[in-house]
Amino acid sequence: MSKVGSYLKKHTEALVKDVGIEPACELTGKSKATLGRYYSDHDEHADRFMPIDAVAALEEAASYPHVTSALAELKGISLSYDERRKNTADKGGVNSDVIALSQRFAMLMAEYQQSIDDGVITVNEAKRLLKETTMLQQVLIDMKLHLEEETT
Repeated sequence: MSKVGSYLKKHTEALVKDVGIEPACELTGKSKATLGRYYSDHDEHADRFMPIDAVAALEEAASYPHVTSALAELKGISLSYDERRKNTADKGGVNSDVIALSQRFAMLMAEYQQSIDDGVITVNEAKRLLKETTMLQQVLIDMKLHLEEETT
């Protein structure tokens, strides 16, 4: 088995174990044996890998995106993991918007500082900076909408 295949299988196993074998079976619709084959390092299972829809279902339930981060690492890509998942829209008003704006700006500046440390901004770093800038713009738009709502 290739090193990449072995690496992915180890992370697939970590994902299944993170979720738990029984819940993983329920989420993917696969049996324990099938899930085991996806991370088995035996030669007869060397070409078996978990389908991407099953990976997505398990990573939604897992504490960490094991397979996605492994794939990113293999490609030399850095991921930013934000475990906050809001269930409701933020309705905190202008003060909350100012705080969110300040936090987003601080994140953008931190990303920029990390990117220029070595004197070169890579494509991946540029993408992260663009993503953070876009998030900052969204906070500004939300802030403007809140201000308009409060003045009407």
